[in-house]
Amino acid sequence: MDAPVAAYEQSLRSRTWERIKKGWYAFSKNPLSIVGAVIIVTVVFLAVFAPFVSPYADHAGNFVDFDNASQPPSRTHLFGTDVFGRDILSRVFFGFRLSLIMGVTVISLTAPVGVTLGLIAGYKKGTWVETLIMRITDIFVAVPPLILALAVAAILTPNIFNSMMAVSLMWWPWYCRMVYGIASSLKNEFYIQSAEVTGASTFHILFKEILPNCYGPVFTKVSLDMGWVILLASALSFVGLGAQPPTPDLGTMVADGGKYMPDQWWIAVFPAIAIMIVVFGFNILGDGIRDMLEVEKS
Repeated sequence: MDAPVAAYEQSLRSRTWERIKKGWYAFSKNPLSIVGAVIIVTVVFLAVFAPFVSPYADHAGNFVDFDNASQPPSRTHLFGTDVFGRDILSRVFFGFRLSLIMGVTVISLTAPVGVTLGLIAGYKKGTWVETLIMRITDIFVAVPPLILALAVAAILTPNIFNSMMAVSLMWWPWYCRMVYGIASSLKNEFYIQSAEVTGASTFHILFKEILPNCYGPVFTKVSLDMGWVILLASALSFVGLGAQPPTPDLGTMVADGGKYMPDQWWIAVFPAIAIMIVVFGFNILGDGIRDMLEVEKS
């Protein structure tokens, strides 16, 4: 008995390794995907090790140096300094950290909720369960995301936690609708009917039979949504409903720098470019992840 089991496990590992190699080939043949991966890895590195790689790490907190205030980009301060004399490059590195925390937290809260509700609604299509879930989803989708997030954030005390809650509240319906479409199209497949006939539980059917077919679209959307969540969080901070000073937030830095345009352009331009780079990186990385997962699935 041990020999057949060992042979099966070896065959399974071999097939898994082949799928990984095919997926990497599909990912790597798209140059933009590689660029996106390099951008995101670099941003994550700078965010995690911001206290060590920032030239002036103490400028991320309560710091004032009016002698060096409003300095243009130079060898000493590559991105210049703001009106309080704080190094903008250092604050951008710490802003990356806050943006990534925001994106990871919102996606971690919304994706599981939306995917689970979408699975249930799709599998229970034609019942009151589907009607209840999808009508609630339609209500949230009917309101423009930014307007809903602004309304919720305006009601709550402006801070990073409430900003994350506001964005999370309006983000889950998109996962629900996407997974609902996949689950409802799969519920009548033969392998689902076979699982039902053999007495498989609803939990098994949802998470063992249907969910694996949703991995590709879900992970692609997660990568794309990271950029959109960061952009939306920056918009909330831009209007004063996100992280509050002196916390180094990219949206807040753009808003503060806009007051001094065009003479002191560097105060707003460099944080804005940082936001653009992060969003661009996640978007093109998502395309590569989609190609990779499609090959692994085949």
